[in-house]
Amino acid sequence: MNDLRLGLALREARIRRRLRQCDLAAQAGVSATLVSRLEHGELDLFSLRALRRVAGKLGVSLDLMPKSAGGDLDRMVNARHAALGELVAAWIACRPGWLVAAETSFAIYGERGIVDLLAFHEATGALVVIELKTAIIDLDELIGTLDRKRRLASRIAAGRGWSARSVSTWLVVAHSRTNRRRVADHRTLLTSGLPLDGRSFASLFVHPERGPISGIAFWSNLNGVKVGHPIAAVGRVVKSRRVVGGPRPRSGLGGSAAT
Repeated sequence: MNDLRLGLALREARIRRRLRQCDLAAQAGVSATLVSRLEHGELDLFSLRALRRVAGKLGVSLDLMPKSAGGDLDRMVNARHAALGELVAAWIACRPGWLVAAETSFAIYGERGIVDLLAFHEATGALVVIELKTAIIDLDELIGTLDRKRRLASRIAAGRGWSARSVSTWLVVAHSRTNRRRVADHRTLLTSGLPLDGRSFASLFVHPERGPISGIAFWSNLNGVKVGHPIAAVGRVVKSRRVVGGPRPRSGLGGSAAT
């Protein structure tokens, strides 16, 4: 994060909202002097909580991205995400009649993004939008992103020649104590949009006519997975086969099965 650039960006946001420094300070519960120093890039004087509070009053979200000199952290995060994608895609590909496409990009009416995994059952037209998370950080952003992809899913699938009759959404989270705790902390928020647990949702891949449904699953066996080439879109139906030692989706949040 470039301190000076951030300060200038927040100053511009304040001016656009026609706020004085003292106005912003009063709204954020800090002193006008601190706001002034913030706009000059003196971030060391701010706690992270105060910084986010000031930014929030301006309608600005802050994403802190850790970086290392050699880029090792980025590679580790990407490798873990790719490993999770490979496990989930391999599991789905073993279900008869399902196709899987990875890293499907879209640009529809100015909305852009990438769907981690898109699964399609041609015989029933069941489409599943799958969001992969190795860490749960921002729940509001996560839910908003998943909802946007669900809303655009039929158009995204049409670009691949897939005609969706139902659209289901599945949040797959790498199993860890931290992720389980964070999900439990936001149980009410998550169950409202993702009511089914891992086992309940997994039945969709046996009975695709059940869609549309939505749910969350924790995925185990991620540690120690070797990541080679990135997974590619599966362009054919893979015959059902048993994966020795393959991972299984674990139960996520409780919830009754959709009817």
